Amino acid sequence: MLDVAEQTTPLRATAGPPGGSTLAAGTKPDSAVVRDALGVGIAVGLSGFAFGVTSAGSGLSLLQTCALSLLVFTGASQFALVGALAAGGNPYTAAAGAFFLGVRNAFYGLRLSQLLALPRALRPLAAQWVIDETTAVTLPQPTRRAARIGFTVTGLTLYVLWNLTTLVGALGAEALGDTDAWGLDAAGPAVFLALLAPMLKSTTERLTAALAVLLALGLLPVLPAGVPVLLSALSAPVVLFLLGRAKGHGPGRTGTEDAGATRAEGGR
Repeated sequence: MLDVAEQTTPLRATAGPPGGSTLAAGTKPDSAVVRDALGVGIAVGLSGFAFGVTSAGSGLSLLQTCALSLLVFTGASQFALVGALAAGGNPYTAAAGAFFLGVRNAFYGLRLSQLLALPRALRPLAAQWVIDETTAVTLPQPTRRAARIGFTVTGLTLYVLWNLTTLVGALGAEALGDTDAWGLDAAGPAVFLALLAPMLKSTTERLTAALAVLLALGLLPVLPAGVPVLLSALSAPVVLFLLGRAKGHGPGRTGTEDAGATRAEGGR
């Protein structure tokens, strides 16, 4: 276990005015981290009700529905699975689409494992909570201590609420009648978009997100569930490539001129 000094060390350098202190920029009160984590955990956890209703409406039993939330615990993959089954898809195809959609969590885990630096005994348990929401709360934290608090509070709150509301939703599906008429299957993606939108601060990020949406919507009618989302990840290298070419070869500039401009800027 890391000592307190290491846990409170800023995870990245923070710039400050000459002669000024950077401590305030590199720390965050525990109460603020807990507040943010609870906000995300509660808001998203309540949408487990929508999954419970949708899953029961797709023909899954109460036990199957609750097992998905307890064991899979990644909302997008769960919605993709029950959505494909409700549309009459093959169970194996539906499961494959859900699996590939959940692969993104493995990439989250690569970054979070370095950031959290948890003891080996805890890593298999923590892996169950590596999802979109815990990643979104953990990554912006300025210290390892804050990252661990954010990850733990978000994961615990979300896991408990998601499973409880899944149970309530599955039990109440019959009372709601036609679940398609309520549009509850859109609750999960809507919550995720609400979390993602504030993080798109630069032009590159906004362009990447816009292209990803276009790819996903365009491929949705022709590819199996889950595949369009995976292919939409190609938007990132495409946007970076195009922006790199635009910056490196502006109108009317040659490679020699670019090199001269670089030397001139370095001499200032």
